[in-house]
Amino acid sequence: METKRNQAVPTLKLSHIVLFGLAYMTPMIVFGIYGLLAETTHGLVSTAYIVALAAMLFTAYSYGKMTKAFPIAGSAYTYTRKSINPYVGFMIGWAVLLDYLFLPMVIWLIGAVYLHTAFPNIPLWTFVLAFIFITTVINIIGLKAAASVNTLMMIFQLLVVGIFISLSIIYLIKGSSPFALFSFNPFLNEHFTFSFVAAGASIACYSFLGFDAVTTLSEETINPEKTMPKAIFLITLIGGIIFIGASYFLQLVHPDYTSFKNIDSAAFEIAVQIGGNLFSSIFLAGLIIAQFASGLSAQTSGARLLFAMGRDGVLPAKIFGYLHRKSNTPLLNILFIGGISLLAVKLDVSTSTSFINFGAFLTFIFVNLSVIFHYYFTLKNEKKNRFLLYFLIPAIGA
Repeated sequence: METKRNQAVPTLKLSHIVLFGLAYMTPMIVFGIYGLLAETTHGLVSTAYIVALAAMLFTAYSYGKMTKAFPIAGSAYTYTRKSINPYVGFMIGWAVLLDYLFLPMVIWLIGAVYLHTAFPNIPLWTFVLAFIFITTVINIIGLKAAASVNTLMMIFQLLVVGIFISLSIIYLIKGSSPFALFSFNPFLNEHFTFSFVAAGASIACYSFLGFDAVTTLSEETINPEKTMPKAIFLITLIGGIIFIGASYFLQLVHPDYTSFKNIDSAAFEIAVQIGGNLFSSIFLAGLIIAQFASGLSAQTSGARLLFAMGRDGVLPAKIFGYLHRKSNTPLLNILFIGGISLLAVKLDVSTSTSFINFGAFLTFIFVNLSVIFHYYFTLKNEKKNRFLLYFLIPAIGA
């Protein structure tokens, strides 16, 4: 009876997973970290996103292969543990925790920063607590509730992104001519150096983190062996196209990245510039809703990772391997992540994202290596393109 109680019933389809991943990724995060990226790349944000997308597509390929091999919760921790070595898996589990435990904190902090910019008289910590409380309650209710809320939030934020790009086009045409819509400056300018682009790409990779997080929902997904690889690729590609397109128009509208009043809320200033107070209010609402959607997915994925580690005995099973009988959610893990996210009160966006990127990059490297170990060395798959599919592509990803 204990085994049945700790097994989730598959209910999620491809559309749910793609929306869940995009919600985790948060298409509007391109606005949330635009100022930081523009400063780091010296105005080459779009180029940084192209480099990041290329790297993520290689890694998405490896995640797809590993979800076919091991369609269970645990993500990179499970893949490394089963493909390479249990001790290496243990190490990667802790590295993944850097990503999954702190990502909700960063998401809610970015939302709180933008709200605090719009309402400076209200303390930042008030917004942080509101994000944590509301998101935690929804996640405790269950995955179905979270998936439904995510769908509505995704539709709204995609509409806001569409309106933002439309207003940017109108602003540029009115300001000069239709030819203003076409420029190489967001991709290549007088400040171009590969070091600027590489530094920006390392930060831009943070925007893509949703594509890998959905693998923690393998046990809740119908036919995960086929569904997960498709979902992972679609999430990465759709997200990358949105990030590149949105950053392109942001740069065209406001090419001087040194003139923002607050680098952490630069996109809000551009929203006021292209749409006045009315659109800036809609934009702010869209960004906050996006942070809620992303926070929902991030907290769910982190809780499921802790559950997988608890079930395997890597963490105390009575606490982290516990599923609530009625909601079928890892209740204690959800509360634990909410508690850790209180650190957002004492951190800034730049510092908090550095926590995540370290764990994420180490995780991505070992997922790629897991493909090589599992398919190339262990199974010794005899496919015609074996070297290309199971060694070269994942090696490039690593």
